[in-house]
Amino acid sequence: MRSLLTKLLVLLAIVVLASWTPSSARQATSTGQGPALTSMGPLAFGPDGTLFAADNQAAAIFALDLGAQANGGAAGAKGLDAVNEKLAALLGTGAREITITDLAVHPRTRNAYLSVMRGQGEGAAPALFRVDGNGAITMVSMQTVRYQKVELPNAPAANPTARQNPRTQVVTDMAFADGRLWVAGLSNEEFASNLRAIPYPFASVDTGTSVEIYHGNHRQLETRSPVNAFVPYMLNNQPHLIAGYTCTPLVKFPIASLRPGDKVRGTTIAEFGAGNRVLDMIVYRKGGQEFLLTANNSRGVMKIPTSTFASATPITTPVETETGGVPFEKVTSMTGIRQLDKLDDSNSIVIAQNASGALNLQVVPLP
Repeated sequence: MRSLLTKLLVLLAIVVLASWTPSSARQATSTGQGPALTSMGPLAFGPDGTLFAADNQAAAIFALDLGAQANGGAAGAKGLDAVNEKLAALLGTGAREITITDLAVHPRTRNAYLSVMRGQGEGAAPALFRVDGNGAITMVSMQTVRYQKVELPNAPAANPTARQNPRTQVVTDMAFADGRLWVAGLSNEEFASNLRAIPYPFASVDTGTSVEIYHGNHRQLETRSPVNAFVPYMLNNQPHLIAGYTCTPLVKFPIASLRPGDKVRGTTIAEFGAGNRVLDMIVYRKGGQEFLLTANNSRGVMKIPTSTFASATPITTPVETETGGVPFEKVTSMTGIRQLDKLDDSNSIVIAQNASGALNLQVVPLP
């Protein structure tokens, strides 16, 4: 009898183990052709031209193989005045009915890609456009695009009545580095601010790392404000993420510390002023030095030497002045910047809003 009971217990254990997967990981949900995105926000290219697109409404990320649609246009990207009006016309609507949610440059063709939402609220629909070196605008057809998709396992629930619906911040920024897609945004964890690494090709996605920062201007630790923009960057031969927040701390995270399920505190190295939100950032090299270039919604564009990042004194106590930490300079020649990416070694490409409210696609020399 005991032998039979033992065999039954062993069999039960095998069944349970075979059906169990860790709560910290979720398998890639689907692959195929013709992705059905419900929204399109942040974009990021992999080195092979794979385009990663965040669908915040569905709490999912798509890896898009653009195939032949990435070819055929003139190399580079040309500036276009009132690009929002041109995109709206192609979608059969008015400029007020579209939102340009991100801008990304293809690593080989240097064409610019724009993610767009047409309409407002639940009726809004995503679209993707390419702008080439002649200024030709092409809408990317999703019907022939092959894709992989992962759903984020711990996304916050939608709350349309909130001051800012947390569902719109499931993914706030993405970047590809060393075979992994790094993703910033919000989770439904107690420490809601989240950084996660998803290996590509997609196989599974975990709950990510909960992150907190000390905000010198706010005089407190913060766990619920998401990273708005970030870049992978090497400091002392160790990979880091350099991240920007609202109001406007600059923080570094050693990638080695970002383990799934852990809670990690970043090192704040600058405060760039209250009442401000970083929108985008890029790293570039000029005159033998490297710089971080950040676009901000109320404090313009900032040029920050990266040589100070490794040795910067951590900000761990209240900052009584308007700004503090690593030095920066304002780039007064760049105004109204809403989206920013590096076009090539000499130029950036931006979406800039002019005095009349029109959005212009502009190629701007790196300062």
